[in-house]
Amino acid sequence: MAQTRIAGRFNGFPPEAFEFFEQLALNNNRDWFHAHQEVYERACREPMKRLVAELGANPGSTKISRINRDLRFSRDTLPYRTYIAAGVSGNYISLSPAGLYVGAGIYKPEPAALERFRSAIDNDESGRPLQRIVTSLRRKGYQVDTHERLMSVPRGYAADHPRIELLRMKGIFAGKTFAPASWLSTRKSLQRIKQAVKDVSPLADWLRVHVGARH
Repeated sequence: MAQTRIAGRFNGFPPEAFEFFEQLALNNNRDWFHAHQEVYERACREPMKRLVAELGANPGSTKISRINRDLRFSRDTLPYRTYIAAGVSGNYISLSPAGLYVGAGIYKPEPAALERFRSAIDNDESGRPLQRIVTSLRRKGYQVDTHERLMSVPRGYAADHPRIELLRMKGIFAGKTFAPASWLSTRKSLQRIKQAVKDVSPLADWLRVHVGARH
């Protein structure tokens, strides 16, 4: 509770937050960032902490992405991420120049988790409910996709499998991006965000039960 009180009330992300990341993408260097770090802390990181708290998580123990990129094994030498993201109870929230993304899913699962994912899709008792979840989310305007899919049929499965589209996925996510708008900078944004979290929760729950993995 103390963490929630410290985090304070979430009143949206100020317009400066989106402007900050737009400019960072154009000026991704240490001098520019250090000159604008106060904006990042006040307009981006603090509101994200407050949002995490209002969604029922502890900001002190919730993983919120760091602005610094790990360059040790990367060919990309740009020092800063042009977004801020948080994982909250199986959900993924990300703020970037494109807007605010709210979603859930699994990204690049380990081989064992991927096998559990495909086995659950193959099984009618668990696969049919997932297909219904995917269909429902798409009807509501959510993007349901994967970071990578097989061009052919996964080994051991039939090409005419009723859920072959899902079987070809190497992970799955469902979400929606709210483009920068005035309402995102107000208290009203909280209800829209909570509704998106509620809408994708069936997918998060299915993955938790059948795969045991989170985004």
